[in-house]
Amino acid sequence: MLTQALFRALDKKAVWLVAILLLVAIAVPASNLLLPAGHPLHLPNYTIPLFGKYLTFAMLALALDLVWGYCGILSLGHGAFFALGGYAMGMYLMRQIGTRGVYANADLPDFMVFLNWQELPWYWYGMDNFWFAMAMVILVPAILAFVFGFLAFRSRVTGVYLSIITQAMTFALLLAFFRNDMGFGGNNGLTDFKDILGQPIAATGTRAGLFAASAIALAVAVLLCSFIVNSKLGKVMIAVRDAESRTRFLGYRVEYVKLFAFVVSAIIAGIAGALYVPQVGIINPGEFEPANSIEVVIWTAVGGRGTIVGPILGAILVNVGKSFFTGAFPEIWLFALGALFVVTTLFLPKGVVGLIGQWRAATTRREQHDRTAPPPPAPAQVEAGVDPQPHPAE
Repeated sequence: MLTQALFRALDKKAVWLVAILLLVAIAVPASNLLLPAGHPLHLPNYTIPLFGKYLTFAMLALALDLVWGYCGILSLGHGAFFALGGYAMGMYLMRQIGTRGVYANADLPDFMVFLNWQELPWYWYGMDNFWFAMAMVILVPAILAFVFGFLAFRSRVTGVYLSIITQAMTFALLLAFFRNDMGFGGNNGLTDFKDILGQPIAATGTRAGLFAASAIALAVAVLLCSFIVNSKLGKVMIAVRDAESRTRFLGYRVEYVKLFAFVVSAIIAGIAGALYVPQVGIINPGEFEPANSIEVVIWTAVGGRGTIVGPILGAILVNVGKSFFTGAFPEIWLFALGALFVVTTLFLPKGVVGLIGQWRAATTRREQHDRTAPPPPAPAQVEAGVDPQPHPAE
């Protein structure tokens, strides 16, 4: 019964997407680990963390779409939740270095020894335990989103004003994490990771496992978001997006609906950041840059907001293009990204997924027209001058 109810609540596109992601979680690591280097389907080692990074970005775009596409909250600060999850993972990885650091201090990370810290700060306690660190990956973004959202939504801050204060939030965190006395590595951040769960983080098997974990986490996020937006709560979220005042007049507590979506979205973004850090090998305050959060908005808009597939497709397409063009045309990449957003806003308001939907709808209409159109006259009728569609006499 529960399984049937779950499948009824899920979008068919989401189910197919989950199946593809699970297949990718198996096929990509297998092509790297099992196939020889000369095989045409073999993926080199450097591509595995690169593809894993794309999946974490797709997860971040999906998190933003939950609040923007379905609830009408344009957040320009979702990079903050992504970075906080990344810092929680980075703290765990730093504690795993132990005496293998430059200063061989078993208790303090190298940057603390360099800054003459005498003891570990209290907020680093427990971060040497993986499950405690994973709890922080979820709790820290969730608490920040709950406090921020409760104050903002209770005050009925909406529209561009809400976007501005979300951007101010991530910029304030950027300035705070830049400070050396915060205990997070300052400008350099956290890096030089060695192990994760006792396995060398640079080993090919570990990287393949991290990629698979990213694909599975994205699949779970797709299931969760699809379940939410197709439920009764999801219908209320869409009503809030389209007519907030009318929804409030009908008796719904709009601020609670927004708060729920905002907290769930922050948790998804934090998990994405936690998976991002071990695959790229560093986390620093630059992840709090407001420009990063704006770029996530571009990914979502290009793919098509208000859909489950769109943000994932947009994040992967834009970042694959970014990886190519930053190497081929590094001077014009930012202009190309800005032009892409302008073109999407003016000509593709529903993104790539919307464009595909319009093409399919046009094809369906054409096929229906062809089926209902009268057959062409037979040659014998044409020669005899017979009208294949006689009209009644007037």
